[in-house]
Amino acid sequence: MLAQLLNLEGIDSVVLEDRSREYVEQRIRAGVLEQGTVDLLHEIGVGDRLAREGLEHDGIEIQFAGERHRIDFASLTGGRRITVYGQQEVVKDLVAARLATGRPLHFEVSGVEVSGFDTDSPMIRYRHEGDDTELRCDFVAGCDGFHGVCRETIPAGALRAFEREYAFAWLGILAAAPPSNEELIYAHHERGFALHSMRSPEVTRLYLQVRPDEDLAEWPDARIWEELERRLGIEGWTLNTGDVLEKGITGMRSFVVEPMQHGRLFLAGDAAHIVPATGAKGLNLAVADVRLLADGIAAWYRAGDDSLLARYSADALRRVWRAEHFSWFMTSMLHRLEGGDEFDARLQLAQLAYVCSSERAAASLAENYVGLEHV
Repeated sequence: MLAQLLNLEGIDSVVLEDRSREYVEQRIRAGVLEQGTVDLLHEIGVGDRLAREGLEHDGIEIQFAGERHRIDFASLTGGRRITVYGQQEVVKDLVAARLATGRPLHFEVSGVEVSGFDTDSPMIRYRHEGDDTELRCDFVAGCDGFHGVCRETIPAGALRAFEREYAFAWLGILAAAPPSNEELIYAHHERGFALHSMRSPEVTRLYLQVRPDEDLAEWPDARIWEELERRLGIEGWTLNTGDVLEKGITGMRSFVVEPMQHGRLFLAGDAAHIVPATGAKGLNLAVADVRLLADGIAAWYRAGDDSLLARYSADALRRVWRAEHFSWFMTSMLHRLEGGDEFDARLQLAQLAYVCSSERAAASLAENYVGLEHV
């Protein structure tokens, strides 16, 4: 995304990826795009397939105490909505756009080292197709994820980390089954949280709250479907089932580092922050980061103006912490809490009832979910 934004400004870049093209284009990740993300994809010329295949949603349903309540995004936010379109599909579109420019995009690189980012000429060393390369550049964008090399390269003591580990995880499946509902269903249940989502008119994405140390082998397909039926089922509704194409367990974590820059090295996306998936914010935050970073780099090249780059971290972190709070809010409201008692359960039900009965509370949830225009 950053490379595409920079290319439109006439700024050259080199993109390094340690996995294969096939891997990054097939790996199932996030699937909910905020309004601002969708708008940006169209603005930069990679929205054609999104327009054809993306599933626009004007709301979500929240289920508790055996009933469902709809949060109408469009009416509460002046027409803003979400679009269901898999992250791997976004990646395919961006890879195709990058290759069309003829500019460097290297897959399966190894041995990446970043240095000199406290100077005017940072260096990246890497190995690609058997050759060792030293690349001099003006800026380094660390878009390399939570386990990448860039954040770890920043000197000890320069960053401050804020983190929270949650005492539960999500067991997620991808199923060859038509979605059982037109919109996402977030279900609070005494046995644990469940989520009904989708990836296409033929493929459903579903999640169950489980323990972080859960053994996936103890969850055969039949048990998964049975538990989904328990947590999502209501009278008069049918859960569509089908072949399970993929399943896995993902832990839940909140994580932020400050600042998101050091010298001429800038962190973006999961390299700088992680959010629980409940708020559907991870991919969208990464896009917001690189939009700010692209604006700052463009201003530097156009006029030598480094003011946007100097405040990149501060500007990005305002949105990051807002999204962290919203993701924590959704997570704590909907999941069965480890060590929780009936008092905690009653508090959750009271919060859910308030969100679903107060227009102002529902509007707050809606504007955060579809993506705040300004933070």
